[in-house]
Amino acid sequence: MLLRHIPFLKAVLWYAVTAFGGPQGHIGMMVKTFVQKRKDVTEEELLEYNAFCQMLPGPSSTQTVMLIAMKRGGISLALLTLLLWVFPAAFIMGAFSFLIYYINARDIQTNLFMYIQPMSVGFIAFAAARMMRASVKHFATAAIMIGALLVTVFVRTPWVFPIVLLLAGSISNFSNNRIPDTKDKPKPVRWINIWLFVVVFLVAGILSEAARAHKWNHGIAFNLFENFYRFGTIVFGGGQALLPMMLYQFVNRPLQMQKTPLLSSVALLTGYGVVQAVPGPVFSVCSFVGGMIMSPYGTFWQIAGCLIATIAVFLPSTLLLFFLFPLYQNLRQHVIIYRALEGINAAVVGIIWASGIVLFQMMQPFELINLVVVAITFALLYFTKIPSPFIVIGWLLMGWAMNY
Repeated sequence: MLLRHIPFLKAVLWYAVTAFGGPQGHIGMMVKTFVQKRKDVTEEELLEYNAFCQMLPGPSSTQTVMLIAMKRGGISLALLTLLLWVFPAAFIMGAFSFLIYYINARDIQTNLFMYIQPMSVGFIAFAAARMMRASVKHFATAAIMIGALLVTVFVRTPWVFPIVLLLAGSISNFSNNRIPDTKDKPKPVRWINIWLFVVVFLVAGILSEAARAHKWNHGIAFNLFENFYRFGTIVFGGGQALLPMMLYQFVNRPLQMQKTPLLSSVALLTGYGVVQAVPGPVFSVCSFVGGMIMSPYGTFWQIAGCLIATIAVFLPSTLLLFFLFPLYQNLRQHVIIYRALEGINAAVVGIIWASGIVLFQMMQPFELINLVVVAITFALLYFTKIPSPFIVIGWLLMGWAMNY
């Protein structure tokens, strides 16, 4: 059974090493790779998966690609996909925790990767344009899309995503002439996943407090797991929302308690800057932070810190996904959920458009070349069949050439 999934896993690995731009940029590459090229899912299914993951805590692009794998081969393929998707970025960021004193992160961002951010905006625009054709079909859905766009642009908080999606679903329920036309067989709900989620949360908290109270040797490893497991449980809005949490937990809170910070603010911001130039999930910055925090204890514990932080931050969202998605599939056959999907899908398109606008605004000062890169990327994706990894490689080579 694994052999027949090898082409899919190879596509996931290519996606993992070329997916820049955070969760918003990733959706464009998903459309190109898993919808247009491989046809693993339809655009409607990808929109639905993405909307569902936006309402869960954790890394939405990671959860979305796992759902694509679940459709193909169940939980086992989803777990293998998770490993392939996370490993390249986590390895790179873990390595940076060793090399940070020898590498100028600012040069890496501004030179080789100088065109990656506008390229990511081009991917976002491509995804929004493609999905708009499938999800915005009349005045009501167009109004929902525009409303979601405006709210997301002007209200900068991670909580805006679930709130906008819930409002959009409620609005689309005012249409009373759409009912589900099929009845799928109920999906089994795996209760073991929610029990594991709760048990790990409680045990991690107990062990972390015991390690602190009794001053265990290397007890900080237990504290590290509990911290990142908690982050993965409560963070909405992607990797960007992780920064203030880590800043408080590892820098500001120790200072308030008149202790030495576990991590300097300079190191944290450097790691967060570097991860913007690394393909894959933004959550991989946790590999860097875990390694830096454990670096005073030697190489073995620094590697352990990278692994502990990475596993802990991705574990809760994975368990919640495996529990809640079958439950959602059963509920979506009810009329209220079915009607809500039309508005939710339109709102997701608006959120994707807004993400492109916000990302472009962050590229200060304004330079015409960035707009040109966005336009060329969009045109290549929309009007040609050039694989997205080659487009990424092309802009990397262009950035490298501009420095010589």
